Amino acid sequence: MEQIRLGTGPGRWILLATVLGSSVAALDATVVNVALPTIARDLNANMAGLQWTVNAYTLTLAGFILLGGSLGDRFGRRRVFVIGVVWFAVASLLCGAAQDVGTLVAARALQGVGGALLTPGSLAIIQASFAPDDRPRAVGAWSGLGGVAAAIGPFAGGWLVEAGWRWVFLLNLPLAVIVVLVAVRHVPETVDPEARGRFDVLGAALAALALAGTTYALTEGPEGGVSTALVGAAAAIGLGAAAGFVLVERARGRGRGRIRLPVWPRGAKKEGAGAPRPMLPLDVFASRQFSAVNVVTFVVYGGMGVMFFLFVLNLQVVSGFSAVAAGTALLPVTVLMLLLSSRAGALAQRIGPRLPMTVGLVVAAAGMLLVGRIGAGASYVRDVLPAVVVFGLGLSAVVAPLTATVLASADERHAGVASGVNNAVARAAGLLAVAAIPPLAGLTGDAYKDPAAFSDGFRLAMPVCAALLAAGAALSFFTVDDGALRAAPEEREPRCKMHCAVGAPPLEPEPASGQEPGPGHRTGALP
Repeated sequence: MEQIRLGTGPGRWILLATVLGSSVAALDATVVNVALPTIARDLNANMAGLQWTVNAYTLTLAGFILLGGSLGDRFGRRRVFVIGVVWFAVASLLCGAAQDVGTLVAARALQGVGGALLTPGSLAIIQASFAPDDRPRAVGAWSGLGGVAAAIGPFAGGWLVEAGWRWVFLLNLPLAVIVVLVAVRHVPETVDPEARGRFDVLGAALAALALAGTTYALTEGPEGGVSTALVGAAAAIGLGAAAGFVLVERARGRGRGRIRLPVWPRGAKKEGAGAPRPMLPLDVFASRQFSAVNVVTFVVYGGMGVMFFLFVLNLQVVSGFSAVAAGTALLPVTVLMLLLSSRAGALAQRIGPRLPMTVGLVVAAAGMLLVGRIGAGASYVRDVLPAVVVFGLGLSAVVAPLTATVLASADERHAGVASGVNNAVARAAGLLAVAAIPPLAGLTGDAYKDPAAFSDGFRLAMPVCAALLAAGAALSFFTVDDGALRAAPEEREPRCKMHCAVGAPPLEPEPASGQEPGPGHRTGALP
């Protein structure tokens, strides 16, 4: 395939399709948070319903994102990307038409499947389509434009909520039409010619079941609306599926556990098609540093997930902010990430990631404690702005070094898998924390209808989240090795040249065919 230059017309079309497609999926989560109070009132949802509105999307996205990357490698990155965009749009239509919270939650789960198909493909398309010397600038442009979209999204979401919460989902439809038309007409198709073996469908299903069972038990247990036996069964299923996932992936890694499927992908040799590759090769955890950084990721993104879930709710329910004002309250965090992420990555490359991550997490924890003080009658300038600025400064020092350390601590042949695992760990952490911490803080039932009760729960939850970030700081100080990152080659610098996502660390793109595998090997796909 003839490789494309960034400054040409075809290059701009590719950038438009990938930026707009990935932004639709990324922004949906933040915009939905702004709409939660309105959704609750309109659909008569309780706190568990709001948790599931957020978590259903995260659950399927986290469970299937690694599989989504491998589907693109095998069947065509553009094809799977387009399917994901269409899937996401149809699910968005179902969300917008939902008449009860159960239907909305089911549609959100379908949205997550679409997100798992399109998210890995956007960067993989860029890496496979552009000429090698244009790829860093293309990734930087993709990241920067995505950061601008992230800054605009909550503000636009606030205005949409004022018009009706359903528009938060229905807006995805015209955007998806644009993405599909541009992608089909202007984005070249690419595949991985060496992708062989069966897909690890069983592994993906067990991962999703493990997350679903555990999340259900954590969410519904404190609510008291279901029987103890059902909660216990869900917890047992979740833990059993998690154990089964580990056993299956271990068997896959050792060349056992063959699964016979009735259809072979086009071009695959029949004699090799019966041996699924592991979705998660467990030998990636042979690196203590990789395991340690993923523990830090789990702890930190768990605390952040709860804050982002409760923060906008608290501003509207307790402080009386409008949807527009609440949606834009976190804008300083995005701006600081845009301005400082690349500098934080460069600093970590020079002095090592331990100090930036440790200090950054301490500062972010302090900002989270300030957030916990926001209550009734809060002023944006006096109460909200200082808190989010402190939090944003701390977070800006953390995400890029964390991403770079994950890549540097894994074997080079597993660098793409390492990135995908870290992304999935972050999403799973937010999923489980949002399920567990609000109920433990007393935010159950109709607490969102009682500003005093919600304020009490919020003030309990935020110190818990700050403690998680402080624990991440301690883990970073005692477990992160400065030498690995300083010794890493230059190309292992974090990809977030302009902006790093806060929902989860960024995925690394797939190299073009014929290129040596490097840090971008597989966008969270199979090795």
